[in-house]
Amino acid sequence: MTRSTSRATLLMLGDGRLPSGGYAHSGGLEQAIRQGWVTDVSDLKDFLHGRLHTTGLMNAAFAVSARHIVGDHRSLADLDAELCARTPAPALRTTGEWLGTLMLRSMQRIHPHPLLENLPKGLQQPLVYGAVGRALGLGAAETAAVVLHEAVTGPATAAVKLMSIDPFQAHGAILSLGEELDVAAEAAADYELTPARDLPALSSPLSDFAAEMHVKDHVRLFAS
Repeated sequence: MTRSTSRATLLMLGDGRLPSGGYAHSGGLEQAIRQGWVTDVSDLKDFLHGRLHTTGLMNAAFAVSARHIVGDHRSLADLDAELCARTPAPALRTTGEWLGTLMLRSMQRIHPHPLLENLPKGLQQPLVYGAVGRALGLGAAETAAVVLHEAVTGPATAAVKLMSIDPFQAHGAILSLGEELDVAAEAAADYELTPARDLPALSSPLSDFAAEMHVKDHVRLFAS
């Protein structure tokens, strides 16, 4: 796979229009708005910054690790258990498994590959991203970049509907993180050979609380 093709793949995987469920999830932003934690564009930038350096970076590190060990089902299962242990909210684990299943199903239709045929069932989404990255010939930093891109673009896109803000403001919030996204992708790539037990455990307690509140909220626009 050429470098230009690799970059095109990167953009496709990070596109919210890919039928992998991201368009139906706000990354916790909907409940954060409902609780009054995010009220304007400045708050949105803070939310995206926090998500990038906690959930985003942790998930990217796990994706990079999965990319390296894909094909070893026992190691993937151990990696999945480690990620679940770092995700205390049951609602977030359920969402992660659902998104992983949908991502795998989508890629099996779009780009069938032997590496994707016999993955363990119910893997969390970042691990599926890692397997997909390997199947598509993406490097470690590129795979991490996809995960980090989705971590911030999902909530930013949802903000347009949830906050009625100008779409240009939402995209401006993403662009303000451009350099940090690149640095985080390189940092996540450094975890490629790290044992599962030593991968980052980055906490975002309010996101855990918000996820549990959200599943009990009967009036909601996004699934998470």
